Amino acid sequence: MDHPSVSLPGRVRAGYALGSLVTGAFGTVPGLLLLPYLTDTLGVAAGVAGLLVLAPKAWDVLINPVAGRISDRTRTRWGARRPFLLGAGLAVAVLFALIFAAPVKSGVYVALMFLATATAYAFYQVPYVAMPAEMTDDYTERTRLMTWRVALLAVAILVSGALAPVVTKQFGDGIPGHRAMGVFVAALIVVGTLGSFFGTRKAPVGAITQSEPSLGVQLKTARANKAFTRLLICFIIQAAGIATMLAGVSYFATQILADPDTGSTLLFACFVGPALLVMPLWSRIGAKIGKLRSYVLSSMVFATAAALIALAPVLPNAVVYVLTGLVGCGYAGQQVFGLAMLPDCIAYDAARTGRRQAGVFTGLWTAGETFGLALGPGIFALLLAATGYVSSDSGTAAAQTDTARMGVQLGFTVIPAVVVALALFTLRGYDLNEARLSEGEALERTA
Repeated sequence: MDHPSVSLPGRVRAGYALGSLVTGAFGTVPGLLLLPYLTDTLGVAAGVAGLLVLAPKAWDVLINPVAGRISDRTRTRWGARRPFLLGAGLAVAVLFALIFAAPVKSGVYVALMFLATATAYAFYQVPYVAMPAEMTDDYTERTRLMTWRVALLAVAILVSGALAPVVTKQFGDGIPGHRAMGVFVAALIVVGTLGSFFGTRKAPVGAITQSEPSLGVQLKTARANKAFTRLLICFIIQAAGIATMLAGVSYFATQILADPDTGSTLLFACFVGPALLVMPLWSRIGAKIGKLRSYVLSSMVFATAAALIALAPVLPNAVVYVLTGLVGCGYAGQQVFGLAMLPDCIAYDAARTGRRQAGVFTGLWTAGETFGLALGPGIFALLLAATGYVSSDSGTAAAQTDTARMGVQLGFTVIPAVVVALALFTLRGYDLNEARLSEGEALERTA
């Protein structure tokens, strides 16, 4: 089937967007709770805990391009991508529950289960991210599709990120509470898996050609696409900054806001709630000033608000929550425009080379994004270790020194702000816009 240039049906947009329950839950909860689970429940030292969180994600740098290559070559009556949505999605759900079902207090067990879950997730996420470039050739429709997806992503982050700590506390904190939380999040992943699989059964699949044969050739192909390379580097760096902030939520609520019971949930609600409201606004802004400028604008909103939260010790908690809402508004725009620019890069490459191989680019994209998201907890853990954070195996955070609390404060505010802002310099020279994409597609049709 050729790529349609018309608008997609609402049921297809909604079905595709439901996959954000999978990507949102897996992208949010480990970054939010895995590091404090290791340091404050299993008693793993902060530096070691950061390594245990980072190492399995480093594996994704290798496995994601492989998943893209395999899905590019898959031929079934369900298409190339959808079989992976079902099989890998269900595997992610089961393995995620097992991460927090530790039979003993063992950081190694957690790392191994996290590795297995990340591998299954690669085979869900890579085909999932590849689908938009194959579902439509329309520049504006891609933004509309990503707006639906990111809106559901915001819901997934809100439900999983805000409720996971609540479920943990409701079942007694410690290991029993985390086991219950793992089952809760696994159920969300199942809903997203089934929704995205059945909801996209009538989605256009486009024409998929054989992908590049090796990782080395894939990297060479990606480097030739300058716009993709610039966007990818920026997104990886920003993912690391965002994940650093995410990793600090529980620590910040406990050590800075002095609200260990409800602070994490309130921070997440303030982060995601406003994002749902501003999604239509970002879509209109993008239509008016373009995706690139909108991406830069949303990144600066994120960075500015995050930096201001550093004043938390002298601000009322209510003001901190408002600033967190502004961070969420910026994050929503970053996701909408970053994910809308990715299919543009893929489409332009197809026009330039005559080969449609979305799996190559999305494999590298998801590998980079996943690695960036893994770097965040690693950075935060190293900061905790450097400032003398004391671990605990009681399920309750130990008392900390002023220096350790300063580390928590910087890791949640200034460092993410600086990383997100500086990443924008990598976009210098990015030049894909609607006119240039239209020229490329015209060349492809006449070739």
